[in-house]
Amino acid sequence: MKKSILLLVASVFFISCNTTDTATQQKINAAKEVAEKFLTSEQIPGMAISVSQKGKMIWSEGFGYADLAAKKKVDPSTTQFRVASISKTLTALAMAKLVDDNKLDFDASLYTYVPDFPKKKFDFTVRQVGGHIAGIRHYNGNEFLMNKKMNIIEGLDVFKNDSLLFEPGTNYKYSTYGWNLLSVVVQNAAGEDYNEYMQKVVFSPLHMKNTSLGYSDREMPNRTLFYVKENGEIKIGPTVSNEFKAAGGGFVSTSEDLILFGNEIINPKTVSKTAIAELVKPQQTISGKNTKYGIGVGVANVKNNTLRYSHSGGGVGATAFIMMYPEKDMVISILTNLSGVNIRKLVSELENVFLGN
Repeated sequence: MKKSILLLVASVFFISCNTTDTATQQKINAAKEVAEKFLTSEQIPGMAISVSQKGKMIWSEGFGYADLAAKKKVDPSTTQFRVASISKTLTALAMAKLVDDNKLDFDASLYTYVPDFPKKKFDFTVRQVGGHIAGIRHYNGNEFLMNKKMNIIEGLDVFKNDSLLFEPGTNYKYSTYGWNLLSVVVQNAAGEDYNEYMQKVVFSPLHMKNTSLGYSDREMPNRTLFYVKENGEIKIGPTVSNEFKAAGGGFVSTSEDLILFGNEIINPKTVSKTAIAELVKPQQTISGKNTKYGIGVGVANVKNNTLRYSHSGGGVGATAFIMMYPEKDMVISILTNLSGVNIRKLVSELENVFLGN
């Protein structure tokens, strides 16, 4: 009798596992079809998508080419793409570590950490800068195409003497330059080089072996070429130097490395849950308007009212997105090597697949 019951339980368990595996595989098949259609419709040379569930990679695939001419295929584990503004989210984790170590206070004045930054009409906090409500300007014209090699201190010269756009806290205005300033905050608060600190407290502990600054003057053999579309034709984009805006948009990574990072945000091991909670707490303007943005992290409810932490990225030869769903214990990363891709369309379609019933 006991043997029969054990066999029955084992059979039910086996069927249940197989059903789950089948359901997951069906979602992966549907997602792959969506991705392939998107790649074709957007004329994307190369793309990588990775998805994890409960900390385990359930799908990771490369599409197209890192180098069109050489027909070098994308490998999601090794092909490095520009992650552009996802660099802000990466830097936010380093800031959380500094908070844990009592070296940084999000609500302290920016001048506590960068006292020589030119004084403005109003004071403003680290949190306000991180949430784009400090009034620091974004790019003017084609500044994102700059190809002048500068470090993060020299990069402040581009905007440091400009007036704030508004009284801090009264409005929301997305600003990469604000995050350039935060890289100096990190460097000064840590008491060590910003890039070295990022490697030490973020990339190395999370085993993000293919994530680093995107150097404009070094050979990086795993780095994709960067493409733009002009009059319907795909071309290699202009050379740019992004080192000076490392925290704002200067890193390269793989879709699989970003999965490791995303899982740290929703299940932190290197920093406290309290510090992460500060990053994902949506800020408000003085009038009470929800900005749907914390510190380097977008916060929204999406399909089936699912909570999502996310960030997009766009740059020369790059359109990217990372989505983290704490309630689903799921992370999705998308990296492409083409500018101006309608990435939110793909994000929506993938959410329809993976967040559906």
